[in-house]
Amino acid sequence: MSRHSLIELDAVIAIMRKGSFRAAAIDLGVSTTALSNAVGKLERQLGVRLFNRTTRSVSLTDAGRNFVDRVGPALQNIHEAIETVRSQQEVPSGTLRINAFPTAAREIMAPLILRFMRRYPQVHIDLVTEGRLVDVIGEGFDLGVRSADLIPSDMIAVPLGGPRHLAVVATPDYLEKQGKPQVPADLHTHQCLRVRLPNGALYRWHFEKNGQPVQVNVDGPITLDEASLSRMAVLDSVGIGFFMESDVREEIANGRLVRVLEDWTPPLAPLALYYPSRRNPSAAFEAFISLARECGDACP
Repeated sequence: MSRHSLIELDAVIAIMRKGSFRAAAIDLGVSTTALSNAVGKLERQLGVRLFNRTTRSVSLTDAGRNFVDRVGPALQNIHEAIETVRSQQEVPSGTLRINAFPTAAREIMAPLILRFMRRYPQVHIDLVTEGRLVDVIGEGFDLGVRSADLIPSDMIAVPLGGPRHLAVVATPDYLEKQGKPQVPADLHTHQCLRVRLPNGALYRWHFEKNGQPVQVNVDGPITLDEASLSRMAVLDSVGIGFFMESDVREEIANGRLVRVLEDWTPPLAPLALYYPSRRNPSAAFEAFISLARECGDACP
């Protein structure tokens, strides 16, 4: 089956619109000879004449009119689609799909994503949060956000801020009644909020001090899989909770929660934005990467 180029199709439409090969050639910015050759090639491929030519005029044949009636609207749609894509290379627009751990999404929401949306209102952000490490290429995402130490080696990574920390917290009221744990093993005598991981397993609280790792299988009255619910329960003095520091930073600062076992929670790897190497990225993609680099220590 013959394949016809846009040049040949554009030539037919231009001649029909302008009424002459010469005027159509000027309109398309090509020579009259090149235009005539393009139309001749198309007619040979189709096996029909599209134009009646005389020394004085050019007109469509019946086959030519049928061809233009069917091809014309489709060709206009193709050019509009091309222009839409080209415009996205100039002005950030369209949709960016981002996959992130829930904690990572919360940390970058204000300093990066909301800031980006204010700067580029024509871009739609589709943010998907999940606990598993996904294949951003295979699942149709433009970008991912994870701990830097979890990013595949074949991805390009953009650091987002410095090291992160975990925080073990409880209300002043709870600690006044039950006492403060001094070492991780003390948690066995406390009410703790259990954490369920995305794969269904219960999270063993991880600690480390002087290079010595410790894991504690805590017990308590409730098991949760969402940080905001855990925060509500801890603030109600249900027990001790284990969070990313960023999720309870405000409550620690205003005294509603008190941090314990801080010397057993060493720094974690920073967050990083990651993506595969790509050719001809959209303006929206480049703008997001640029803002992420600009964000620096403000993220998270």
